[in-house]
Amino acid sequence: MADEPETNPFPVPPPMPEAPPVMPYVPPVDPYVPPAVSAMDFEEPVGGLRAEERTMGMLCHLLAFSGYLIPFGHLIGPLVMWLVKKDESAFVDANGKESLNFQITLTIAGVVSGILCLVLIGFLLLPVVIVGGIVLTIIASIKANEGTVYRYPVCLRLIH
Repeated sequence: MADEPETNPFPVPPPMPEAPPVMPYVPPVDPYVPPAVSAMDFEEPVGGLRAEERTMGMLCHLLAFSGYLIPFGHLIGPLVMWLVKKDESAFVDANGKESLNFQITLTIAGVVSGILCLVLIGFLLLPVVIVGGIVLTIIASIKANEGTVYRYPVCLRLIH
């Protein structure tokens, strides 16, 4: 038995092949995921107006709804906004005047409709004045936020 070569009960495995170079993990791109920086961050002013001007123009109209909470708030809200911001922006100035003129017109129409309630026709006119005022104020607010000055269709132009 001396002539037999010694066998190792634990044979040495062959050397491992070289591993390919490690590439950094790149997650797959999902076409439905929005980019990290949205286009809104670099939004161009609408019609040359800043977002603040459009917001103030919109508030000139929306502050008229404060009249449902505060007596004469429909006049005071737009008046205060217009007086504070009219010198800063021609857009806010135009929207403030338009809102005030319309609210004055609504006040006159409401008083006339109230008086005509004595003759029964006012009961038909009063809901038209109220609903028309709400709808047109919302439309004007949306238009102001889009950067346009909305001209109310039935409005006395008392403030120029």
